[in-house]
Amino acid sequence: MRILHTSDWHLGRSFHREDLLAAQAAFVDDLVATVREQRVDCVLVSGDVYDRALPAVDAVRLCDEALARLAELTRVVLIAGNHDSARRLGFGSALMDRSGVHVRTDFARVGEPVVVGDAAIYGVPYLEPELVRHPWELEERTHAAALTEAMRRVRADAAERPGLRSVVLAHAFVTGGESSESERDISVGGSAQVSASVFDGVDYAALGHLHGRWAITDRVRYSGSPLAYSFSEEHHVKGSWLVDLREDGVAAEFVEAPVPRRIARVRGRIDDLLAGSEFAKYEDRWLQITLTDERRPSAAMERLRRRFPHALVLGFEPEGGGSDDARTWTERVRERSESEIAGDFVAEVTDGPATEAERALLDEAFEHCRRKEALA
Repeated sequence: MRILHTSDWHLGRSFHREDLLAAQAAFVDDLVATVREQRVDCVLVSGDVYDRALPAVDAVRLCDEALARLAELTRVVLIAGNHDSARRLGFGSALMDRSGVHVRTDFARVGEPVVVGDAAIYGVPYLEPELVRHPWELEERTHAAALTEAMRRVRADAAERPGLRSVVLAHAFVTGGESSESERDISVGGSAQVSASVFDGVDYAALGHLHGRWAITDRVRYSGSPLAYSFSEEHHVKGSWLVDLREDGVAAEFVEAPVPRRIARVRGRIDDLLAGSEFAKYEDRWLQITLTDERRPSAAMERLRRRFPHALVLGFEPEGGGSDDARTWTERVRERSESEIAGDFVAEVTDGPATEAERALLDEAFEHCRRKEALA
């Protein structure tokens, strides 16, 4: 049994206003070629197919083309991620089942597998703790509790299918992986991280959400996103896992995806950047540049783009420190959660830190917004 594990396509996403749709289409071409050449029995797409709940028309068209091309060659199992609208992505799933494209977005069906060859493949879409807590009668409002219950249902069904191996698709933050700046935080509503032990006994767990490739264990892996979506991913190798389920275990090989344009982060004084030969290798890359001059150079981006035409982000951090922070608001809050940002606002306007009651109210408000988005 040979599967190709991919995730986090984020169709329709841009990179600092650079359109990535052509690069995403090139990835689809490469994916289809890999499926054909490697004789893949099933493609697994572990969530975040789109970048937002209401994707652009061109993104939907590309997804439609990708699934149609893959269906001509193999079976496909696909789940919803936290960026997707489960209801919209799941539209027509019963009809698509007949074509060999199996879209799983309903948490109530996590214990119903798609059987491909000698494997039972279970799709566990992104589980918002607040949405599943009451239907599943969970005592805790956490991602760990939600995924533990989902896997209990998976194991109960798998026990009734002797002779079949078990494969699980899940979209979650599993302990052992490392996040980057381009993933949306899922921590509101309880601790985000889930132990990899929740997948014990499964032959293979195909994870989505983190954008870097990670082998948590031999049987629990993240494929990562097929393209870089933030400068924090400059050292990532992008692609998919080609996985063979053998009688003696699992063998996995990473298949690299095409790179539309390399990315990099550089820093230094503007004169050095413009004249230094050591920076020549960055001239055709998308760049995040941080200037370290003691004073902010005039027309800095205009001058830099004469040598680095694909410079996208410019920051200023003068040598020896300084209070001039040229970062945008987005850059300053990128690594902070919504609750932390809102707490800072409360402290700013009340001359004191937010109380426990105020933080609880803020968390409740964010959870309400997430539930509305998940139901959209």
